[in-house]
Amino acid sequence: MEHEGIRHALAAYCQLLDDGRFDEWVDMFTDDVAFAVMGRTFRGRDAVRGFVEPTQGPDARGRHVLSEPLIDVDPAGGRATASTDYCFVSRDLAVLSAGRYHDVLVLGADGRWRIEAREIVFVGDQPRGIAPAPASEEGPR
Repeated sequence: MEHEGIRHALAAYCQLLDDGRFDEWVDMFTDDVAFAVMGRTFRGRDAVRGFVEPTQGPDARGRHVLSEPLIDVDPAGGRATASTDYCFVSRDLAVLSAGRYHDVLVLGADGRWRIEAREIVFVGDQPRGIAPAPASEEGPR
């Protein structure tokens, strides 16, 4: 059952983004999401949306195509990792990007899986991992 919910979350991420449904798309993340791409890490839903939405105007939208994800669910429950190969196809059918999503997902109290951390690794690159938040962002200890 967990695997189906995770697959649904991964597919919804792509379809909502491709359709420009950003209010619903940003809800695919936890409030404190860490999103790493191109050597930068964005933290929190607002930061991720602020980075992605301006690049996904109506004329720039295409389709994200996913492979079958490799999913590992924590036996204790409520957490999982997934790695999923993807490509992004433009309106003129050119492949503009390809790589792998490395995700950490958590099961919310509402029964929905959400992305807590995502690193996008382009073909030919190696995962860097998601850098820890600077001390000023970590909050009280």
